[in-house]
Amino acid sequence: MAENLPGLRVAADYQFGAGAGTALFPPDEEPRVRRSTGGRPRQVLVDAGRLVSYGTDGRFTLGATGGERLRRALAPPACRVVVGGESEPYVRDERNAMAKFVRGVDPDVRPGDEVLVVDEDDALLAVGRAELAAAAMREFETGVAVAVRDGVQR
Repeated sequence: MAENLPGLRVAADYQFGAGAGTALFPPDEEPRVRRSTGGRPRQVLVDAGRLVSYGTDGRFTLGATGGERLRRALAPPACRVVVGGESEPYVRDERNAMAKFVRGVDPDVRPGDEVLVVDEDDALLAVGRAELAAAAMREFETGVAVAVRDGVQR
């Protein structure tokens, strides 16, 4: 796996911002990699869980473990969608985050981006894919803001 780490770090920095690669794949850790039949990295795992899956498009999809690492490494509001407390149990249970409950969002979020769904204290609730642009999340009263993939249990 060590031969893949520099490339994976660069891809993470590009997708999530400077420092994301080192946060997800620290130099002092040797994660396990599940590979495709062609040998390409598919999932990157550590004892605590799945960090990321690596798609054929070269983009990562986050696991809850990877989301927590990014949350600690990237200053708010980077890659975040903040939801109110009323939606916390639903989002943790891997139900979608609805636009009407969005309290804040990274202004750079676009549809299709991987995001961290956090509460107002910046505790990670889930990770998922943004379905709306940041401005639409703030303005809309209906619709899915984030398609939640992996909820974080307390």
